[in-house]
Amino acid sequence: MKSIVLSVCIFLSAAMQAQTSELLIKSGTKGLYLEHKITPKENFYSIGRLFNVHPKHLATFNSLDMTKGLSIGQIVRIPLTDTNFNQKTEKGQPIYYITSNGESLYRVSTNNNNVLMERLGKWNHLSKDNIAAGTKLIVGFLVNNGQPAVAAANPPKEVKTDSNAENTKKEVAKNETISNPENIKKEVAKNEAISKPESKKEDTKKEVEPVKTQEAVMVKEEIKPQQSTQGYFKTSFDQQIKQQPISKQQTVTAGIFKTASGWVDAKYYLLMDGAEPGIIVRITNPANNKIIYAKLLGEMNGLKQNQGLTVRISNAAAAALDITETDKFIVKLNY
Repeated sequence: MKSIVLSVCIFLSAAMQAQTSELLIKSGTKGLYLEHKITPKENFYSIGRLFNVHPKHLATFNSLDMTKGLSIGQIVRIPLTDTNFNQKTEKGQPIYYITSNGESLYRVSTNNNNVLMERLGKWNHLSKDNIAAGTKLIVGFLVNNGQPAVAAANPPKEVKTDSNAENTKKEVAKNETISNPENIKKEVAKNEAISKPESKKEDTKKEVEPVKTQEAVMVKEEIKPQQSTQGYFKTSFDQQIKQQPISKQQTVTAGIFKTASGWVDAKYYLLMDGAEPGIIVRITNPANNKIIYAKLLGEMNGLKQNQGLTVRISNAAAAALDITETDKFIVKLNY
């Protein structure tokens, strides 16, 4: 009887330790994963229940034979999949990512399953895009099997950032804050209230309800980029070519990166190797000859997911050009 009680205590202690310890995300050839150190009485099935992973998938991911069991102290990789890795809400146990030197919020996003940068900023209380090396950032949440997901306790305070952040990256952080749906909703209500003509007090109550109804409709609909202009940076491009005439004309293969910027203020961005960050580039869609002007944020750094691409443009920029492809497409560059 004592041995049974002792075994149960050991198992519960190990399970609690696994759930309360800090989870650090890692990446390998098979995808994102966590590392777990085997404790007494653990096996493929108990670990599968603990991390919401099928035992066979766990064995395959680690190239292990289920019939041979596991050894105490052995390190097992826990695959992160749609069943146990939540990157949409703050529900579950936080999973952290440690940044490297010079790593931007966009790079953190691409290294962690392309989680939305807006969510990274919200979860980690980020105010800038340039992040100090060694910073721990929440990139998602572990949802355990058989247990209700709970909101992350004690979210990290505002992350310290490098003081020498580029002006363009500060601008992106500002734009993402402005384009937050709640801020948009407030701005819509404010603008509509200002645009209403002054009237008698008895007419005020009659006007309130239509304003609220219209506001609700506008917030629910997807906000489209400003089509009347070719982007916020057109004036900057005109000034740029006065100082330095256009010297580059290229037809390239492009892709898209996701950001909240540009949907309201028409500030479009791109990533490209071999050019100075901060320059303005004229981008043309040869299929319809639509033109926008985008600011270069930085390099693509030769990541695997960028193979075959010369540039990536923001999703708002692609929408303004009426580009419907989500994988690869052709654009013309002038700068």
